[in-house]
Amino acid sequence: MPRCGGEGGPKDPLQDLTPRQLTGTLLAFETLVPTVYCGGGVHVTTLMITALLSLCALSCFFFHFTDSFHGPDGRVYYGFVTPNGLAVFKPGMEVQVPREERYRLGLSDFVHAGMSALVFLAIAFSDRPVMGCLFPGHEKEMDEVMEGFPLIVGIVCTGLFLVFLNTRYGIGCMAT
Repeated sequence: MPRCGGEGGPKDPLQDLTPRQLTGTLLAFETLVPTVYCGGGVHVTTLMITALLSLCALSCFFFHFTDSFHGPDGRVYYGFVTPNGLAVFKPGMEVQVPREERYRLGLSDFVHAGMSALVFLAIAFSDRPVMGCLFPGHEKEMDEVMEGFPLIVGIVCTGLFLVFLNTRYGIGCMAT
């Protein structure tokens, strides 16, 4: 499992960007697009691609609000980050949830979640069949826009990821 953020994670901020690529969500999206595409031009196809884009972007956003810790029994417990601390996914467990400040919801969580969803959308919109289905008849204009959009999103998000470093060990990342 990748080690993400936190005190035990990579010391170089550029190495910290590697686990944030959301390859699983992008892989799922690219795998499912051909099943809903069907040649474009159909209203149902546009609705299905919009729903798939929304679902994948929401998953990118949601998973940035998860964190984990090792319990006294040595097991890893996952939870959702809230303003009051970590809310463990399985309530009623006999484990003591840490109350440290790092387990509280903060501005950097929203920045990471928003930028993660934006990076996903920039990459997803680079797919020509997706653009042709969502904006039929505007392929030439969208080609011009998409020539620079992913690069701009990448530069802005990289800068924000470096400024707002992440200390979460969410789902898919091993707690130390």
